[in-house]
Amino acid sequence: MLCIVYAIDPAMHADLPAPDPDALAHSEQLVSHLRGEIAASGGAIAFSRFMELSLYTPGWGYYSAGASKFGEAGDFVTAPELGPLFAATVAGALAPVMQQLGPQARVLELGGGSGAFAEVMLKRLLELDALPERYAILEPSADLRERQRERLGKSLIPPVFDLVEWLDGPFADDWDGVVFANEVIDALPTPRFSVRAGEVYEETVGLDAHGGFVRGEQPADALLAAAVRHVEQYRGQPFADDYRSELLPQLPYWIQAVAGGLKRGAMLFVDYGYPRGEYYQPQRDQGTLRAFYRHRVHNDVYRWPGLQDITASVDFTALAEAGTGAGFDLAGYCTQASFLLGNGLDQLLAVAEERTDEVGRVRLRDQVKRLTLPSEMGERFQVMGFSRDVDFAPAFLLGDLTWRL
Repeated sequence: MLCIVYAIDPAMHADLPAPDPDALAHSEQLVSHLRGEIAASGGAIAFSRFMELSLYTPGWGYYSAGASKFGEAGDFVTAPELGPLFAATVAGALAPVMQQLGPQARVLELGGGSGAFAEVMLKRLLELDALPERYAILEPSADLRERQRERLGKSLIPPVFDLVEWLDGPFADDWDGVVFANEVIDALPTPRFSVRAGEVYEETVGLDAHGGFVRGEQPADALLAAAVRHVEQYRGQPFADDYRSELLPQLPYWIQAVAGGLKRGAMLFVDYGYPRGEYYQPQRDQGTLRAFYRHRVHNDVYRWPGLQDITASVDFTALAEAGTGAGFDLAGYCTQASFLLGNGLDQLLAVAEERTDEVGRVRLRDQVKRLTLPSEMGERFQVMGFSRDVDFAPAFLLGDLTWRL
């Protein structure tokens, strides 16, 4: 196994605020756990496993521990945390699907965050007479579940709150309804690959003489190698030597798992990323992997495990292949700005402005700017929808980009 030292520029962390002693002690517990797994695995683990443990180890992982993740006090801000307009607009786009399906329809939200999306979604669906029979949140973090339960219990009237449940996995039975995920796919533990002398390698994580994490590589298994060759075939040329990036060969299996027994309905995914032709551009030869810490982005993903988010952009062409491969129709693909504006964001803004004062109107307009401006979330975030035996295409009439896939 080839081991490459992952050199870190000390200046990289000059603007990162230092964690407090308790946070550092928490991180060191996870570091010790990671070292133990690396040692038990013969000296190296796949990077995807390192990412999985860093984010999801019970009690220590980034999404499994108790520190604040979302909003101004956390490490990043998601669209639902900016205010109610995002979730209300999404609810308006999904309500016609729910009405087509009837009163037995369900909603499955993947990764509920703080509960902000579910709160507004359910209130808006109530207004539109499109409430589901069940609203399930698939949330792996016990800490986030409790935060969601507390928030929704306080903000929803009892008959609506009674619709909410928390699941450890997708619905096990046949069902009709909607799957929704905002910034979930980017946090799936992703393999990293490199190409050298025409051969495909998988990135690994090992330890140096001082117990620090170092990058290594091993020959890719058949699944990852075949996925890389598929991308090369799409591009019409092989990757150059030393090209490094991310790839999710397990994405089709993940889509099939989260959809489960979904017979009729829709799936809606919102995330940052690119169509494949842009994702694997020659100049993007170090991939898209990065870490988020206190609203700062940096590329030392080994820094402070458990205290920072690790994420990679989404290949939306791969997502389209996975969804259609699971038997769904591609309903549409567009930027977040196009999706929100095409589904009534302006009208919701106008109504909200009538109900508040000037300070509130300024905040609402700032919310819209952050959701739609190209320099903010408007074009960096993409929206993709799938349907099965329902009409979901009208939600994508503005700015459809499926031709770029």
